[in-house]
Amino acid sequence: MKRTLADMLLLVVWFIAASPVPAQAAVPNMGPDRERITVTCGDVALLLRRRSQWTPGRIDFRGNPMTTERSAYGTVFSFPGVGFIGTAHLENEPEELTGLKFVLDGKELKAPGESLSGKTFRFERQSRVRSFGMTCEFELKKNRLFETTTVTADEAAPLNLVYHFMHAWTPSVSAFLAGRDESSEASASGPLTDDKAVARKFYINANVDWMAVYEPKSGQFAVSRLLEAPAEAGNISKIWNVPGTYRKFYLTCFQNQTLPAGFRGTWRMVTGFGSASPDSWKAAAMAMAAELRE
Repeated sequence: MKRTLADMLLLVVWFIAASPVPAQAAVPNMGPDRERITVTCGDVALLLRRRSQWTPGRIDFRGNPMTTERSAYGTVFSFPGVGFIGTAHLENEPEELTGLKFVLDGKELKAPGESLSGKTFRFERQSRVRSFGMTCEFELKKNRLFETTTVTADEAAPLNLVYHFMHAWTPSVSAFLAGRDESSEASASGPLTDDKAVARKFYINANVDWMAVYEPKSGQFAVSRLLEAPAEAGNISKIWNVPGTYRKFYLTCFQNQTLPAGFRGTWRMVTGFGSASPDSWKAAAMAMAAELRE
């Protein structure tokens, strides 16, 4: 039987409509029908983005962006032979969202607006990455950002690494500082520049209790302190210097290790913000690092 051009076009349309949707496009519609939600508590504002599966997209302090939107935030897993799965990394498999909760000033919001303001805010997201269950909580209060991530493993799985608490500090950030509580001196510090010789270089590369960065245009700094972490995870802090894009913080865990079946671990970090001159910011950051310990 000879087919007409119209018949063939009809078959093509039917085939496209009947074809399965690629896995990376099947992001569940778990949240409100909006693309972005901006929450302001005191001097700190947090942007949450739908396209990154409701993970943070930017952190502002006193109206100035301390981080950039040109990156992924939260937690991501790297599997051998697969690559990254989690947050905005949809190129391999999507992270399966299973629950979202928005709480402003103690009241849960069923349909939060695009702009929220209050004294306290808590956002909780539950998800699965293959055989791992994960709960991530972000809380704003008293000009601090608290982040808590709990991971459980139903089955053992080999990993290249896990990145927790990814913070894509703005590319104008010019210096870093990091230390351990047993020392009164910083264990790692230095400039962050756009020179080709240091492009895509990792800094810190150590197990530290806190780290800080300085943004000279606003005269502001941020200090992040690790409050809790499973010792067996390794927990190596890094800043990746990508000029023009970001100076990105990662907490690297389980590098080239197998996450055992039955594992349950919690990581907690708090980030505070302040203002200081280029000459005084290090002293101010170290004082805040001690304050955040409490």
